[in-house]
Amino acid sequence: MAIQQADKLLKKHKDLHCAKVLKAIGLQRTGKQDEAFTLAQEVAALEPTDDNSLQALTILYREMHRPELVTKLYEAAVKKVPSSEEYHSHLFMAYARVGEYKKMQQAGMALYKIVPKNPYYFWSVMSLIMQSISAQDENLSKTMFLPLAERMVEKMVKEDKIEAEAEVELYYMILERLEKYQEALDVVRGKLGGNLSKGKVLILFLSCFCFSSDDWQFYMSYFDSIFQLIDSAWTPPAEGEHSPEGEVHYSADQAVMFVEERLAEESKSSRPLRGPYLAKLELIRRLRHRGCNGEYKLGDPEELMFQYFKKFGDKPCCFTDLKVFVDLLPSTQNAKFINQLLGVIPLSAAAEGKLAVPADIKALQQHLCVVQLTRLLGLYHTIDKNQKLSVVRELMLRYQHGLEFGKSCLKTELQFSDYYCLLAVHLLLDMWLEAGEEKAVWQSLTLLEEGLTHSPSNAQFKLLLIRIYCMLGAFEPVVELYSGLDAKHIQHDTIGYLLTRYAEALGHYAAASQSCNLALRFFHSNQKDTSEYIIQAYKYGAFEKIPEFIAFRNRLNSSLHFAQVRTERMLLDLLLEANISISLEESIKSMNLSPEEDDIPWKDLRDNRDLTVLFNWDPKDRDISEEHRKLSLEEETIWLRIRSLTLRLISGLPTLGHTVQPKNSEKTAENGISSKIDITRALLQQLETAMDLGKRFLEQKIQYPVLGPPPTRMAGFFGNGSCQCQTSSFYLVSNIYELDTNGLEDSTEIQERIGNSFKSLLEQLTELFNKCKGELIELRDGNLKTHPTTLESLVFLTETISIALWVCSYCDSVLRPFKSNLQKKKKKKKETSAAMPPVFTSFLDYVIGLQTLTSNVIDHIKGLEITLTALRLEELSIEDTLLSQEEKKFTKTVLGKVQSSYQHSIQEIGELLKKRLDTIKKLKI
Repeated sequence: MAIQQADKLLKKHKDLHCAKVLKAIGLQRTGKQDEAFTLAQEVAALEPTDDNSLQALTILYREMHRPELVTKLYEAAVKKVPSSEEYHSHLFMAYARVGEYKKMQQAGMALYKIVPKNPYYFWSVMSLIMQSISAQDENLSKTMFLPLAERMVEKMVKEDKIEAEAEVELYYMILERLEKYQEALDVVRGKLGGNLSKGKVLILFLSCFCFSSDDWQFYMSYFDSIFQLIDSAWTPPAEGEHSPEGEVHYSADQAVMFVEERLAEESKSSRPLRGPYLAKLELIRRLRHRGCNGEYKLGDPEELMFQYFKKFGDKPCCFTDLKVFVDLLPSTQNAKFINQLLGVIPLSAAAEGKLAVPADIKALQQHLCVVQLTRLLGLYHTIDKNQKLSVVRELMLRYQHGLEFGKSCLKTELQFSDYYCLLAVHLLLDMWLEAGEEKAVWQSLTLLEEGLTHSPSNAQFKLLLIRIYCMLGAFEPVVELYSGLDAKHIQHDTIGYLLTRYAEALGHYAAASQSCNLALRFFHSNQKDTSEYIIQAYKYGAFEKIPEFIAFRNRLNSSLHFAQVRTERMLLDLLLEANISISLEESIKSMNLSPEEDDIPWKDLRDNRDLTVLFNWDPKDRDISEEHRKLSLEEETIWLRIRSLTLRLISGLPTLGHTVQPKNSEKTAENGISSKIDITRALLQQLETAMDLGKRFLEQKIQYPVLGPPPTRMAGFFGNGSCQCQTSSFYLVSNIYELDTNGLEDSTEIQERIGNSFKSLLEQLTELFNKCKGELIELRDGNLKTHPTTLESLVFLTETISIALWVCSYCDSVLRPFKSNLQKKKKKKKETSAAMPPVFTSFLDYVIGLQTLTSNVIDHIKGLEITLTALRLEELSIEDTLLSQEEKKFTKTVLGKVQSSYQHSIQEIGELLKKRLDTIKKLKI
């Protein structure tokens, strides 16, 4: 309707610029980007100066992700109306959107000359600071940009023109970056410091404790400062004050005395404060780290932790408070320490054979804290299978009992006893993954699904369910669970990997498209939104936030997850559309893909994944380490490189085409045609290198912690032979191109090579298919076992057949013109029996082989569908498990979800292969 209204207006007023732009916005929003852009450029070329047109064009260019065009608009407007404060201001903000700091500096000063307002002057100063931050050469930053910024502010100070707090802050920022700390202190202490609000003034930490001796950050800063002074061997001057603010602490004895004083104060406090007690443990930890064992007489950590538990054990934070300090306990005392804690918890006197349970929520919190510490100290890891089962049984009874206390809880609140359920599941996962107990995984899913009915908002239940279902190869239930997490903003980057890692890998193509779109929407909107935050920061003088916003934007633009999702999304689109709904060439064009362009910032890749999003109470030696993080990032980067090079190699296929150049023509190089094959060959070489890296990485046989980073798909890719098949397909491209440029005459050796490649590739594909055979879900002796690797192999087989097919289409585009030329020649010479060159026969055999193979895979998938449908999961033996009759209904729910997920995976793979088969049938030249 907006487009129609604009058209009506334009019929009456042809030169109404704003109507044209509004029409362009309508076109952009209905997906007609090219038409919208043409219309907008018509108006922009006229260099409009009316505010409506300029604002509308700004909106349009921002939606098109072309902020650089807004700068051109306002540059022209400022030239035509040089005295306009508004247009100069818009020009400055347009430069801010694209990070043109030098031009921002100039625009700020031009604005100040027209309208001498302080904010404009300081916009220019801030632009100098941004030039210093973004400068590659740190020396240039310190010798040119920052000193110039300092001189500009000093000029305003001398002229007594400083008006706002933001201006003083900016001065302070410059001095701090120039490492002029004394001058910075003088600014804060002097007349200018009066402009700063109380919270901004640097107050010594000692005086801060007068306000809050429970603030943990103050303690940490105090310890950092004092130990830095100890390390630098600082001593106060012999005479006079330590500093204008008073006495400075500089020795461990003073730190000990200071903490003891805080504890003495706490004993007189009207309410108990955790800070002083934890500060004592922190000081012990730091002193021990420096090799000072016991000489400061701060007490026994075990006794201090016991006393802390007695005081704060009923608070949910007690476990996380003590977790930091458990390494102060000698490992031989762990069991004794736990028993000591259990001894002070008021549990009800148990009847014969009954469990002693807490009588109120406080006692429940205390007991929960001890159970968490028991796992953290490794006591659950040393017991045998039967003991583990009895602990699981006890934890679940405690969980059920604890639900009594939460009957009045709202749906959005968590049950008090949820952690019992989570800890029980962790024990079951140990049994499944370490001892191969298949029943344990089904029990863990059952307990979590039941837990979710009582605590529908428990994110930990959902996250753990997502992880376990994915490990079993069932993606379908994950979609609803993830949307129930209601991930917001930055979480699409930090936890999105839980979803995107498995969607496509487990054959849920439609869900994979949606999950990629969800993530990409966030990344694209972030680029636009952050520019607005930066502009607001300039407008309101929040200068210290500007570098933070820019660092945030850069961090997201360099996100590993962003690069992965972008690459996988394009591969997925090609898989679902290319040569099915539209041609490969059109698909690649619509994605703006070109083989020579690599837009992944390899050197700056940032791993923003939150790998500790799942709670875990494992001891340090079983927990995720810094080494695991590094290895995971290395693995993810290698896999991303393989996927990115695969995508670029596919995108190069349509650019090769049929050269129709005469043999040995020198024009080929001039026309840049031969460079296309050079790019393909170079990419193939890079792919080989990346694959070698991948193989070497896998040789290390790295095992991440159970709830640590999920491994990539790389092991499956190499293990089932997909890697070999895909590279063989790309090498075939190189050979066919050689035949294309040499022609059919005198190419016996090339034709023979191509024939052998076709034969070898078909054998490799058949071998890959054989590795995909086997059941997906197996019911044996009442036990159920899933085979997610078989499912992942089928997904890789489908992708590999697609790549083979795209390469086939390229072969077809080269061989078809050759064949028609031969037929024309035959007709002229009236030959009937002349033999066809062998390359045609081998290509035809290959296409028929590929068709047969694809038909066989489709038949195999039909067989799997029949088996899955016929699977009677109710026969699963669950008699000797820990589950009550009530819980067994959750087991049926879980089994149904896994079965349904596998069925849908197989259906989606089968549907895709049927479409591929239709394309193969059209290929017989």
